[in-house]
Amino acid sequence: MIRERAYPVEPWHIRETRLDMDVLAQSESVFALSNGHVGLRGNLDEGEPHGLPGTYLNSFYELRPLPYAEAGFGFPESGQTIVNVTNGKLIRLLVDDEPLDVRYGELLFHERILDLRAGTLHRELHWRSPAGREVKVRSTRLVSFTQRTVAVINYEVEPVGGPMRLILQSELVANETLPPQSRDPRVAAVLESPLQAEEELTTTDGGLLIHRTKVSGLRVAAAMAHEIHGPERTTISSEGYEDWVRTTIGGVLKPGQTLRVIKYLTYGWSSRRSLPALRDQVGAALAAARLDGWDGLRRAQREYLDDFWDASDVRVEGDPEVQQAVRFGLFHVLQAGARAERRPISAKGLTGPGYDGHAFWDTEMFVLPVLTYTQPGAVRDALYWRHSTLPQAHERARTLNLRGAAFPWRTIEGPESSAYWPAGTAAFHIAADIADALRRYLLATEDETLEREIGLELLVETARLWHSLGHHDRNGQFHIDGVTGPDEYTAVKNDNIYTNLMAQRNLLTAAECAMRLRDQAYELGVTEEEAAAWRDAARAMHIPYDDEIGVHQQVEGFTRLQEWDFEHTPPEKYPLLLHYPYFDLYRKQVVKQADLVLAMHWRGDAFAGPQKMRNFLYYERRTVRDSSLSACTQAVMAAEVGHPELAHRYLREAALMDLHDLNENTRDGVHMASLAGAWIALVAGFGGLRDHEGILSFSPRLSSRLSRLEFSLQWRSLHLRVDVRPHQTTYSLRHGGPDTVLELRHHGEPIRITCDQPVTMPVPPAEPCGPQPEQPPGRAPLMHLPDNTK
Repeated sequence: MIRERAYPVEPWHIRETRLDMDVLAQSESVFALSNGHVGLRGNLDEGEPHGLPGTYLNSFYELRPLPYAEAGFGFPESGQTIVNVTNGKLIRLLVDDEPLDVRYGELLFHERILDLRAGTLHRELHWRSPAGREVKVRSTRLVSFTQRTVAVINYEVEPVGGPMRLILQSELVANETLPPQSRDPRVAAVLESPLQAEEELTTTDGGLLIHRTKVSGLRVAAAMAHEIHGPERTTISSEGYEDWVRTTIGGVLKPGQTLRVIKYLTYGWSSRRSLPALRDQVGAALAAARLDGWDGLRRAQREYLDDFWDASDVRVEGDPEVQQAVRFGLFHVLQAGARAERRPISAKGLTGPGYDGHAFWDTEMFVLPVLTYTQPGAVRDALYWRHSTLPQAHERARTLNLRGAAFPWRTIEGPESSAYWPAGTAAFHIAADIADALRRYLLATEDETLEREIGLELLVETARLWHSLGHHDRNGQFHIDGVTGPDEYTAVKNDNIYTNLMAQRNLLTAAECAMRLRDQAYELGVTEEEAAAWRDAARAMHIPYDDEIGVHQQVEGFTRLQEWDFEHTPPEKYPLLLHYPYFDLYRKQVVKQADLVLAMHWRGDAFAGPQKMRNFLYYERRTVRDSSLSACTQAVMAAEVGHPELAHRYLREAALMDLHDLNENTRDGVHMASLAGAWIALVAGFGGLRDHEGILSFSPRLSSRLSRLEFSLQWRSLHLRVDVRPHQTTYSLRHGGPDTVLELRHHGEPIRITCDQPVTMPVPPAEPCGPQPEQPPGRAPLMHLPDNTK
């Protein structure tokens, strides 16, 4: 954990004022740049020291064996792991004859700034070599949102105190040596030097490397070119070998002179295109980058982000740390999805190798809700990606003796990549999560083209899965047995309430869509009888409830399970999965992450208000938050049931997950769902956003610490602005005509908004909040974190 405040609190920057070697890997994740297609970890320009080198391309992976002590029928046989591709970030500097290495000599000044409005990572350092020679270096790095294959680095160096010889070595390096990522020697062998050289090319000012993965057969090309601005006698030359290309730039500089190098990087990969085609692609991308130049690329980056923040910014008054963190989170969520373009948005984005680069259900239930209202085009692409994996989902369903499509719990390209079937195969709720993301997107955009092209088919195939997976009992109730919900500490159980409620809406949405688009549904083989069977199953869905204590059961029989002994569970035994066998966890009332509470957020229409309060109090005492996915959902529901101060604490936990490395694993990449969760906690929690009935509904109410919350949503080509104050909320519209009217609800009351006439509504007094919720001993969320910067 980063126990002190590593980054000063600023509204638009993440600033590192000193280089801390102990958390270098964590800072590399925080300072990662990406556009959804290319991702560069925030490694130092000179390459060393590093925590974890990383350059990633979306969906570029290697196949690896999945380890089993004892395999079984239907177990996935191979997994996919994201590959660290050719590193183009490297710019080594020699001062006279000494390499600039911050571990030697004296680092007189070092600062890095992630600029959330400019979309750049800026670095400045002042270094004195062991021989007493001093230089100042400034570098600015960006991964372009407007040219998806392009990254560029502006690198400047100047001597201090006297003339000196400066040599820059700008490189492309493949098959970098990485820290061990797996204890399985078979997996380690696959990931060691995964790229086979196919072509190397050098030019005077740059070069090219083309490689191919050994097993998956994916081909990647990386190219670089340089613009040099320096003294008259500056020299440049290039050399290359199969795994590296180096361009060397040298000159003698006097004080006051600057050597400036602009390094253009381009990447391309394919499983189908030929080597010459990829070579031409990256060459053309280099030409386009140089055509715009450094100033043009930086200007386009700023304009792109100006548009994004204008439509999507969240303003928070009263908690400056949350203000900084929610913008940091939105920036990383944008980076993960902006140019993914029909490829997955993984749990770590392109910021690190955590979870092998896999996409989970996190995408649909945490990241896509944020992007639906801020960057809907990215959601469109993510849904098209899911649709592209339907063939594998069909095949997986057939293997499991089911109809429809069984989507994977974790994957890169589409096949299930989880070797642990209780958490993987049994987590069927991913199907309903996909359907819900689709439903939400269609409500927000009215995208009829997507609905016809892929939406109906996704709904039909997921509905078929539920109808074949579940069954009617002798009393007519519909049950879904032997599944795992979001809480991975309660696995392979009957009637998980989250799964059942989400499947219920999936079935009803599919039936409604099929009957509305009858011609397309007929082509998919949907009959009126099948749609009626879906509606029957949905109406008869069993929702477990304990009449004796008056709470819903997370799964059938949950409330009769043995209680976990929290009093005798020491703090060092968390997370529990690292210290206790799953067999023990599965048999007890202990919850890893919000599950039934998550159902109350996304299916709040299925619960009465008093039920929500009783459920929240019951499960709050049993939820240990061993997952970063939990805090934001607990924030949302704490706010809804009348505990805004507790909601604020959960908000801070979600928002600061990576800036303070709360789970001590930010080194592997940022937690994309938790970063999205900061927005969810604010907008759905304190803003009270819901869309249960196909209409936007808000029930805003702030915590005592917040004096104002202002956020924007994109809704059917309109920009809705919501300005929440302690006693009133103002709704205003942009981008509509004089006759545009938006109907929504404020604390249950219908209101109409036009572009010319904002509407201000009072915030009603809070209802009595009831007993104070209790958490397991030692698991209450922290309000404040230590601050050693004063």
